Amino acid sequence: MQKSDFYYDLPKSRIAQEPAEPRDSARLMVLGRSDGEISHHVFRELTTLLDDGDLLVVNNSKVLPARLLGVKEGTGAACEILILRPRGDDVWECLAKPGKRLKTGARVVFGDGVLTAEILETTEEGNKIVSFTHPDRSFYQALELVGRLPLPHYIEKEMEDDSEYQTVYAKEPGSAAAPTAGLHFTGRLLEELKQKGVRVAEVTLHVGLGTFRPVKVDDITQHHMHTEWYSVSEETADLIRRTKAAGRRVIAVGTTSCRTLESVYQAHGEVCACQGDTDIFMYPGFTFRVIDGLITNFHLPESTLIMLVSAFAGYDHTMAAYRTAVEEGYRFYSFGDAMLIL
Repeated sequence: MQKSDFYYDLPKSRIAQEPAEPRDSARLMVLGRSDGEISHHVFRELTTLLDDGDLLVVNNSKVLPARLLGVKEGTGAACEILILRPRGDDVWECLAKPGKRLKTGARVVFGDGVLTAEILETTEEGNKIVSFTHPDRSFYQALELVGRLPLPHYIEKEMEDDSEYQTVYAKEPGSAAAPTAGLHFTGRLLEELKQKGVRVAEVTLHVGLGTFRPVKVDDITQHHMHTEWYSVSEETADLIRRTKAAGRRVIAVGTTSCRTLESVYQAHGEVCACQGDTDIFMYPGFTFRVIDGLITNFHLPESTLIMLVSAFAGYDHTMAAYRTAVEEGYRFYSFGDAMLIL
């Protein structure tokens, strides 16, 4: 298939600049995998759409305040570092600006010394391997003091509260972007779902900035995905196995949960407790082995995420649903409305 097969026209006014308030008041489109039937709901109506015994699998990764603005030691020149992924104790792979001026050995100071970065090396891709020092507090405490959340480029409005870009169940720091399908859940909605008999299991996948990287080849089969780290506990693996054995549905909350579960099956032939890196690329023709349903937002044209949705819901059904969403005034992207595919 060609990248252009996944294009759709989206007016800029449809790109949500802030989350729905309350979170579960966002709109929810329900799309049938078998027949492409579409119905329109509100997200909090999930309690009427899911059944006793269904299992929701959420991604508990927490977005790091990974954008750091500081000054180069010795010159006072302004610098920016964006933390990408861990490479060891207090050592991270980062993007840096101005990258060419930050050579090996250069030091950048943030927040009057709350956090200091030293450039160890430059990777083949041009990223920096950086060692951080943080006297008197932990690395994550220092980040909370001096870091900012890295919002997607299409969100132009400043957030009043950083918690708007975190799920209510976020607890494992490491993501450069939010697993946005989960932003629609409130604590109350999760409790109501549990009271109905819907269970919730957690996985961790730390979302990288590669999630925003455009597909640059016309033939999508030639695209190479970025790598992201994931972890699945024995408790979650057992819940999934028991749900499948009982003939109930496993519903991934977000493409990150979906990628985690299908990656585990692809690597091990079953869902088991494990951790590792995945670069799985899911597009039409992919065979899903674990999930029976998917909750996801509305994604960018020609992105790997709309390709994943097309793989699960069917290409024609997906593109028709997106055209309907535009016509019906749905809100798109990270702070936008949601889709439930069953």
